[in-house]
Amino acid sequence: MKTTASTLNAHQLELLDEWRTELSIRCKNGINFIFAAALIWAGIAFIWNSEISISHQSILTFSISGLMLPLAWVFGKIMKTAWNVEGNPLNKVGMIFNLVQLFYFPFLFILLGNKPEYFALGYAIITGAHFFPYAWYYKTNWFGAFAGLIPFGSWMLSIYFPEMIGLIPAFVSGCLGILGLGLMRDYKLKVAKVQ
Repeated sequence: MKTTASTLNAHQLELLDEWRTELSIRCKNGINFIFAAALIWAGIAFIWNSEISISHQSILTFSISGLMLPLAWVFGKIMKTAWNVEGNPLNKVGMIFNLVQLFYFPFLFILLGNKPEYFALGYAIITGAHFFPYAWYYKTNWFGAFAGLIPFGSWMLSIYFPEMIGLIPAFVSGCLGILGLGLMRDYKLKVAKVQ
């Protein structure tokens, strides 16, 4: 049976909405991942503003990204965010949304081998664009807005400031910091509404 929003009854839609709200509140909109990413992108900005070769900058950019899960775990402990919401049928969907970006990695490898000067731009576009489904998942427009802002802003920086490629990771880091603050505000509003 094909299921669409038009075939779901009011009770099913309400239940789906409750699951999404539960994920948003218990996982705090994934802010531990966003703040970890902001820190990593600050490190990437440092790398791209250093005096090493572009190919080494690209390799270090890819390498520093390996810190994502450990940093998200640390931020999760500090911020008391849930990684797993038992009993919520949408629990695994967030992981699937995140894994989707791995399908874009061949594009990064092509850039790494052929056009390393575009590696930071390509990575920024992938990072920002993969946020889009989280707007639905966590019931917040913040992800949708930054899914457009990060890729488009990075692209504009590459056009207007091509000699200052280090601006792109700094821009992404700043955007992620603002996104994190917006997601915290969204979380607090939802908690207040539930109480």
